[in-house]
Amino acid sequence: MARRCELSGVGVMTGNNVSHANNRTRRRFLPNLCNVSLASEALGKTYKFRITAAALRSVDHNGGLDGFLLKARNEKLSDAALKVKKEIKKKLAESAA
Repeated sequence: MARRCELSGVGVMTGNNVSHANNRTRRRFLPNLCNVSLASEALGKTYKFRITAAALRSVDHNGGLDGFLLKARNEKLSDAALKVKKEIKKKLAESAA
C-alpha cells in the first residue's frame, strides 16, 4: 500500500540526516497516516480513508467530508475519494432540483 494521503495527496519526502560532524546520510520523511472513517451528511454513509493527521484537521475545518471534497482539487484526490465526490455532487444536484 502506498504511503500517500487519499485526500491531500501528501506522500513520502526525502532528505538528509546531518550529524554534528556535518556528515550527511539519506533518509525518508514518512507522512503521519491514520485510518479513519468519515461520514458524509449528504449520502448518509461512512467511508474509510487513509489520510494524514493534517488532512483530518482540514476536513473538520471545512465542515466535514462533504465540504472538504467539494472544495478539493481532483488532482490531489485518490480514485476512491473522486468516486465519493462524484456521488455527493450527484446527490446535491438531485436534492436541488
